[in-house]
Amino acid sequence: MPLALRKLEIRKFKFMNTTIQKFGTIEANDIELVTLNNDNGVEVKIATYGATITSIRIPDKNGEKGEIVCGFDQLESYFSDAYKSNAPYFGGTVGRYCSQIKEAKFTLEGVDYQLDKIVGENNLHGGRIGFDKKLWSVEAFDENAALVTMKTRSNHLEEGFPGNVDVWVIFILTADNELKIEYKATTDQKTPFTITNHTYFNLTGFKDNVLHHSVKIAADKKQVWDETGAATGENISVIDKPDDLRSPKLIGDVQEAMGDGFEHYYLFNDKAFKLDKVAEIEEETSGRSLQVYTTEPGMLFYTGKYTSDELKRESGLQYGKFRGLCLETHRYPNGPNISNAPKSILDTDETYQSTTIFKFGW
Repeated sequence: MPLALRKLEIRKFKFMNTTIQKFGTIEANDIELVTLNNDNGVEVKIATYGATITSIRIPDKNGEKGEIVCGFDQLESYFSDAYKSNAPYFGGTVGRYCSQIKEAKFTLEGVDYQLDKIVGENNLHGGRIGFDKKLWSVEAFDENAALVTMKTRSNHLEEGFPGNVDVWVIFILTADNELKIEYKATTDQKTPFTITNHTYFNLTGFKDNVLHHSVKIAADKKQVWDETGAATGENISVIDKPDDLRSPKLIGDVQEAMGDGFEHYYLFNDKAFKLDKVAEIEEETSGRSLQVYTTEPGMLFYTGKYTSDELKRESGLQYGKFRGLCLETHRYPNGPNISNAPKSILDTDETYQSTTIFKFGW
């Protein structure tokens, strides 16, 4: 039975490694905060506002537990002027379609659809009220595991997209220090669809920026984007280029060579939507590491080059430019306008299924 609309002013429900409590209220709707814990000191918090990861705390090599993601401890902070004007999507579940759609339009089965223009002339991350700003409900949780299922519905022509779409996201924290995120969706009409999580990671615990993180990504191609930030449909090789990350490199070294921060959509070869390891991040001082596994055909690697330095957690942890990196696993940006984009359209006779795993080490 859904819990998200219950009054939880006082009571806290504890089921093994799962805790649910009230996080705040939006227009008379109670927003919940779900906390998943495992026996190794990993703690993950997810709000039902936007199915948003608000916090991940893990130990470092000395056993000191620290915060490794951008987010806030109070719901009100997600509505501050500084946050809304910068719009970094900290930890949100992003959809109905991730990244930019060129000129905020697409044609499907002979019908032209116009979306809101969010960045310049393009649509971004599903529109003005994408999945990261919707109210989700807790549909289920498991008394014997750190697991929660959240659900939302996107109605026909919501943000301009066709079809009534039911969406589920399942967060599972395992004994092996994996945060497994499973996405499912069904529609009653063909619609563009791809969904991801937009968490920003900093393995130093925000004691420093991410420039000294080592990164390895198992891809030899990336998308070509035009001057507006929309994918053109062309893919190019990164082999032997500064942004060739098939072997580990320090982020700062690569960005210096490129003369810019990362905002690359890397493509994985011949995955056929099978679950594989696609990336490894390491930070030497803390000893922390992060491995990424996904079923998706590509990943947008972003190092927060547009994140505002005005943003910080209530505790004082400083966010800002190059102080968090995103590993956004999803289908092709601008997929509805790219003829060979794999599975960018969800049909009525199928269920959208996607899995991404973030595996933590220290």
